[in-house]
Amino acid sequence: MKNITLSADENLIEQARLVARAQHKTLNVAFREWLEQYVAQSGNAQEVESLFGKVCHLRAGRHFYPGRDE
Repeated sequence: MKNITLSADENLIEQARLVARAQHKTLNVAFREWLEQYVAQSGNAQEVESLFGKVCHLRAGRHFYPGRDE
């Protein structure tokens, strides 16, 4: 595991510690959980972008099945 150094407002850090303590976690554990969620959301965004790339030829308002008249 790699260590990193972050900077933040002192009051914000203290509030985060209190929240983590209320959840029976350390601030370090809470940050790791947040980091995992952050990366997971990014992965979902990449999947959506990939899907849009695959369907870019589709146009809104068009029917993809024959209508009654067709």
